[in-house]
Amino acid sequence: RRNQQRARALPSSSSSSTAAAAAALLSASALLAGCCTHGFVPPLSTASTAARRADASAGPSSFPASSALFRRPSAARRMSADVEPDQEERTSASDDDDDDDDEPWWKSFALSDASLPAEIRSDFPILSTRIGAEGTPESEKKDLVYLDSAATSQKPLYVTDALTRYYHTSNSNVHRGAHCLSREATSQYEGSRDAVAKFVNANSRNEIVFTSGATEAMNLVANSYGRSTLKAGDEVIITELEHHSNIVPWQLICEETGATLKYIPVNKETQTLDMDVFRTLVNENTKIVSVQHVSNVLGCVHPIPDLVSFARANASPDCKILVDACQSCPHMPVDVQSLDIDFLAGSGHKMCGPTGIGFLWGREDVLNSMPPFLGGGEMIDDVSMDGSTFAKAPARFEAGTPAIAQAVGMGAAVEYVGGVGIERIESYEHELGTYLYRRLEEMPGVTPLGPKPDEATGGRNRVGLVSFVCDAVHPSDLSTFLDMEGVAVRAGHHCCQPLHKALGYSHSARASLYFYNTKEEIDYFVEKLEETLAFFGSVSGEGAGDADGDGEDDFVPFV
Repeated sequence: RRNQQRARALPSSSSSSTAAAAAALLSASALLAGCCTHGFVPPLSTASTAARRADASAGPSSFPASSALFRRPSAARRMSADVEPDQEERTSASDDDDDDDDEPWWKSFALSDASLPAEIRSDFPILSTRIGAEGTPESEKKDLVYLDSAATSQKPLYVTDALTRYYHTSNSNVHRGAHCLSREATSQYEGSRDAVAKFVNANSRNEIVFTSGATEAMNLVANSYGRSTLKAGDEVIITELEHHSNIVPWQLICEETGATLKYIPVNKETQTLDMDVFRTLVNENTKIVSVQHVSNVLGCVHPIPDLVSFARANASPDCKILVDACQSCPHMPVDVQSLDIDFLAGSGHKMCGPTGIGFLWGREDVLNSMPPFLGGGEMIDDVSMDGSTFAKAPARFEAGTPAIAQAVGMGAAVEYVGGVGIERIESYEHELGTYLYRRLEEMPGVTPLGPKPDEATGGRNRVGLVSFVCDAVHPSDLSTFLDMEGVAVRAGHHCCQPLHKALGYSHSARASLYFYNTKEEIDYFVEKLEETLAFFGSVSGEGAGDADGDGEDDFVPFV
């Protein structure tokens, strides 16, 4: 409806480019209306092209990150009406750098490890996809620029081949047969457990429980450990930045047990965890602390070592600490032993694995003290009509036939990421993520969320995702326009409604990176974002989300 209003508001004398944009708006509205009416997403016409590989022989860039990435916003950004005088004063030191250059800094900037995506992009067939609605001529389709890896990553051939090979050669149930297929399936399934255990530096393979995803992993802790230990007077601490899957389970369990749920707020100035408030919340009644490692909205890396150290010294002696590692495990080394935590939840599909699989790491003694979460086959020791006894972990938490192929695929994903090198991935993404933040930070009318990349650490206070809001464009409109140009970003509240409300936004857009993304893709994304902002600015001066001017946000949110 909003797109149709804006398109029809264009004057009849509009330029051909504006008219084309209006037509695109109406086309997109019709397309989305069809989705809503019929309950399906219209199919995309795709065509595989030759793998886009860059020259990997150039070697490391001669441009150190600190020479350009950490300069302050350009003069163009400061000319925006949204920049306050004190902001202009703070950035005036960079005027000479910005104004004396013949071209923008980013045109000559080169990544230190630009060869990484060139080496691996052909492993991801979907990245060769060309995007266009059904019936779009091939010449008018757009190369896919996938900037939504925080929602789910793309899958390399190494993983999809492992899935196919399993189904073609080894498909059988696990732990249940003496025949060769069952033995082979069990070997692959348990081999994946070994791979995950090594990936997070677990003490034992028995500390890895396969789940349907990180959501189930966190629910397992809440419904097993939480339900069996919490009581009235006990306290659970989470944060205002959490994904809903680390909020709702604790709300339910605290309501059931009578425990008190507290939360660490976001510091609205720094847009990070307010650790000062955290220190006032912890006391001898604190029995569980459950936090993200990395915010899936703000991109900030939380100070887990500081948080754990303070909790160990000041909380109840039996306090347990759970970390949601969905946005950290795929992008940086995660060592459960050095973190000194009790549980860690991870996702398969966010680190090149299939959907429907994740894992819970837990200290073996703690897991074996917890009651089963689900009942059924395989998780038992002995069953009689008088009662049952249960297997030790991890079997006691894997009732029924597990997601065998998905587990095999996750094991292959861990091997693939390990083969590329998680430290190499981390370094590349920090630099690319800082570049993305800088490009967005310089755009008038665009506000990136989360803390600025920290120069002292090379931007390692963030990962490669940036959520942002635009003055004149609602995230839903923005994502629709970008999609027509082949760019995939997320729009909505990213399953973090409390955080968005705390920051004063109903929704945001999010561009999130992985090691297959390139500088050129970011430049293309920024170019198309600029075109989108220019179009919406020419059509209407209305604020984001209130196209009809009734003072209410008329966006039906994606989640």
